[in-house]
Amino acid sequence: MKIAMTGATGFVGAETLRQALDVGHRVTALTRRPQPPRDGVTWAPGALDDAAALDTLVAGADVVLHIAGVVNAPSRAAFEAGNGTGTANVIAAMQRAGVRRLVHVSSLAAREPELADYCWSKALAEEHVQASGLDWTIVRPPAVYGQGDTEFRELFRAASKGVLPVPPQGRASLIQVTDLARALLALCETADPAHIGATYEVDDGTPGGLSHAELAAAFGRAMDRRVRPIPLPRWVLMSFAALDGLARGPAAKLTPDRVRYMCHTDWVADPAKRPPAALWAPQISTDAGLRMAAARYRTQPRSS
Repeated sequence: MKIAMTGATGFVGAETLRQALDVGHRVTALTRRPQPPRDGVTWAPGALDDAAALDTLVAGADVVLHIAGVVNAPSRAAFEAGNGTGTANVIAAMQRAGVRRLVHVSSLAAREPELADYCWSKALAEEHVQASGLDWTIVRPPAVYGQGDTEFRELFRAASKGVLPVPPQGRASLIQVTDLARALLALCETADPAHIGATYEVDDGTPGGLSHAELAAAFGRAMDRRVRPIPLPRWVLMSFAALDGLARGPAAKLTPDRVRYMCHTDWVADPAKRPPAALWAPQISTDAGLRMAAARYRTQPRSS
């Protein structure tokens, strides 16, 4: 089939693109920067605010897989542009081209629109999808890690010293990027109308997710050493965010908005909202996934 994909050069998109090509799909992929030629891929230069580029992207597609989004931004307006307006622009291009099928990658953050600007923007994107009149499916992943990830690399760097800085309390689910990509492709490939209009929450199958103490223990097992969780109070994280803002300005990675997101106590995927097992089930457990990630960290500690 022909898949139109946004975000194909990012962390999740790169793995999804690899899997799509491995099974013989043709992919048209949006890119802001020149890319080397690749068998099976047609690169569509442009961005989510470029209507002509989006028209090129979706032309003749059987399904649009919208992965691109913003996870960190300096303002509410920037989050809206990257997540809300960007999604609306993809939908408008599909409507112009008469392409019906949309698989939209959201986040568990969309469950809590009042919590932070990021959460609000992901919920806004979902609203655009739900109002589109298209044959849509929404996928909400939890924290994603694996090949190409940079955020977990920082956690492994801390864990290698025997400590893991964590928010003060809460539980969270994880998913390894290979499993997430499999879920996205399965939804692109299925012709079962039961998935149209569904919102799925995917994870690695760990019941109830992980507490911060359990996450530290899992990192320890992956690295064959004891790792102790270091809970950081919200005010400490906010202080770090202020310092990061002073040091890096709009490029800061730890922002007050990010701290509000991090300190929420429930980022556990709802098992009742998991895709049907006949379509997809996770194959990589927390321990297996973190061991693979730890092996990459040990061999390439300064790369993703």
